[in-house]
Amino acid sequence: MQYRRFGKTNLYLSVFSLGTMRCLTDSENVQQLLEKALSLGINHLETARGYGDSEAYLGKAIKAGLSVPRSQIHITTKIPPTPDADSMRRYIDESLNRLNLDYLDCLGIHGLNTWQHLEWVQAQNGCMQAVEEAINDGRVRHIGFSTHGSLDVILAAINTNLFEFVNLHYYYFFQHNAPAIQLAKEKDMGVFIISPADKGGKLYTPSQTLKELCHPLTPLDLNYRFLLSDNRIHTLSIGPAKPEELVISPELFDHENELTKAEIDIFEKLENQQNHVLLTDKCSQCYACLPCPENIHIPEVLRLRNLAVAYDMTDYGKYRYGMFENAGHWFPGMKANRCTECGDCLPKCPENLDIPTLLKDTHERLQGKAGRRLWG
Repeated sequence: MQYRRFGKTNLYLSVFSLGTMRCLTDSENVQQLLEKALSLGINHLETARGYGDSEAYLGKAIKAGLSVPRSQIHITTKIPPTPDADSMRRYIDESLNRLNLDYLDCLGIHGLNTWQHLEWVQAQNGCMQAVEEAINDGRVRHIGFSTHGSLDVILAAINTNLFEFVNLHYYYFFQHNAPAIQLAKEKDMGVFIISPADKGGKLYTPSQTLKELCHPLTPLDLNYRFLLSDNRIHTLSIGPAKPEELVISPELFDHENELTKAEIDIFEKLENQQNHVLLTDKCSQCYACLPCPENIHIPEVLRLRNLAVAYDMTDYGKYRYGMFENAGHWFPGMKANRCTECGDCLPKCPENLDIPTLLKDTHERLQGKAGRRLWG
């Protein structure tokens, strides 16, 4: 295992963090999973108030005793932003009680996704007043935020200078948040990547096309290498449901901060495949088409189409597309069939894409059962 300084927190975290959102079948399963993670050198455990009974399961395991001293384990929980300090005070106390902890190494404001959330954390008597009190009395050591929000909201949140770390989406197949990664680096913030295996493309169940393009690496390991080769990034979430799913390839650590020529060649192959298959239908993710009068997140819809057409990542596309209209501010936007062909987007597109036709095609390819977040 490798360890990296988590920005200005000065914590040294393992480059893989155990996310506990999915490991909630029973206490014994959680205990076994924690012990396996610790045996692999993982020293950062991450949960959230909103992850069902995750805090309680983790707290039970902590109370029962772990093989590694508490001082050598870094624990993060996340609590949603609140418009008032009293709610945050109560939530912090409840999380500490459920976790059987005297202090949190890190507290993340969970889902700082909208401009309203940003107003709440900046309000004079808002939730950050309670967070500051908890920092002053030692119950919280470090404060950050997690986000599924738009890039402009993320950049604004970083620029408040209220936070020491950020949890965000950024993967090989989704690089739109690259400016946030760079700004966090300039602010010396810790950077935690959310769910690179799942949200990064369901890479634990890749298509045959993607497997062939990434050979001899697996698509999952290639995405890990893309992230780990970037020294601005400090830790990646890994979220198995049971111990046997917790597998980390030793080869990932052979080259710490630079991609190998073989890896670069694979990324070039992936880019060539997309260009060759999509031709003039490729959306380059410039976001110039927004806003859409019907509130369709056109770039994200067309990103999913890019992946489905170029790499046969249809299963992933259906999974993410099904979230539209079903996950609120966690995955905003309407489905592509809401398009009225108003033409507002057409003159904005530098590639002259026939966006209404591509939206219709995407809906036909990816419509399926409605999705939702695992925890509401």
